[in-house]
Amino acid sequence: MKPRIFVTRVIPEIGLEMLRREADVEVWPDPLPPPYAILTQKARGMDALLCMLTDRIDGDLMDAIGPQLKVISQMAVGIDNIDVPAATVRHIPIGNTPGVLTDTTADFAWALLMAAARRVVESDRLARAGKWKTWGPIDFLGPAITGATLGIIGFGRIGQALAKRARGFDMRILYFSRQRHPEAERMFQAQYAGLDVLLQESDFVILHTNLTQETHHLIQTLLYPISSLISPLCSCLTG
Repeated sequence: MKPRIFVTRVIPEIGLEMLRREADVEVWPDPLPPPYAILTQKARGMDALLCMLTDRIDGDLMDAIGPQLKVISQMAVGIDNIDVPAATVRHIPIGNTPGVLTDTTADFAWALLMAAARRVVESDRLARAGKWKTWGPIDFLGPAITGATLGIIGFGRIGQALAKRARGFDMRILYFSRQRHPEAERMFQAQYAGLDVLLQESDFVILHTNLTQETHHLIQTLLYPISSLISPLCSCLTG
């Protein structure tokens, strides 16, 4: 008898075919994730669960699925939504997909940087609204990317992948991370800097940190002392 797998969202067919060769597979067909109660019902009696980061996987769910549950695998890098200690106590291994989104995430971050600098979204909206008349010498000017200074907060795999892209634009690269990366510094001609220096000297700042208590609202926390000085100054200048 084949093992049974419940998949919480529709994934690419090539992945489903791999599963179907080894198991009986049931897939949640809706575009939105299954509500917790329905997930509990659908996954009951399954031997394996293939879930997404939008699913809450806790000890109660594991118990509801049953003692036959052999593995939980997640189509994501992070596993914040899975109660790993609860799985450990129940001797259920957890799988994830580390590293698969490094280049993709760096590509998308670079796309956002270029779109912001070159005011792509703003000009696209104006053109689609039928308001564009003709080219103007001072219309939609944005900061240059080539030769600018890029500050990268978090210099792990994704941060370094972004630095690789920045080198193609002759950017000066500053980075801040929990630890120094001497080899990456040489490879990408990157310079380690404190957060205060990085924020003061960078034309663009991109964050590639894990979400922790220390990094939550990191930029807001860092900029608060600056804003507390700017507000009284503006009040004095405006009378």
